[in-house]
Amino acid sequence: MSHDPALEAHEHAEHAHHAAHETDPFVARVAITVAVLAVLAAVATSLETVEGGLAITASSEAVLAQEKATDLWAEYQADSMKKHLYGIAAEQGGAHAGDFARAASSQGGKQAGIRTRATQDEAERDRLTAESAGHERHHHRLTIAATLIEIGIALSTVAIIARRKPFWLGAILFGVAGTVLGAVAFA
Repeated sequence: MSHDPALEAHEHAEHAHHAAHETDPFVARVAITVAVLAVLAAVATSLETVEGGLAITASSEAVLAQEKATDLWAEYQADSMKKHLYGIAAEQGGAHAGDFARAASSQGGKQAGIRTRATQDEAERDRLTAESAGHERHHHRLTIAATLIEIGIALSTVAIIARRKPFWLGAILFGVAGTVLGAVAFA
């Protein structure tokens, strides 16, 4: 099985076109089924690829948001240490005690903004992680959907070769199951 859904759909449609020239109406109906299933398989495979890409993108953005939050928390801790050191220096008194007290206060003021930004980045990370997981679920369901439709195409081929209606009905069932699963992937 090739990984180019457009090429696969074209090949299946071409085989269906050749089979449609048969004088047997059963073969013509199965050929039409193959063409429809090929289009459905191409759509499912294309959507699967898109969902996989979206999952990877959201996951990468989640990692970046976590990195930003980690950097901000490191800055928060550094400012906390500076605040405490300036506080200790201010308590010791001396000529610069006022400067040290102001520096300690300034460090404390910066921390509130840093904490807010870090928390926002963590919330963004969580949102993107959930988004990635949703795309990954869609991707997995679409993979199964495309596989079921491809099995339907294979059964259609067997139906043409064996000229047996049960294989054709099985192909239709697999195609419907794959189509329903593909639709449910987005529900």
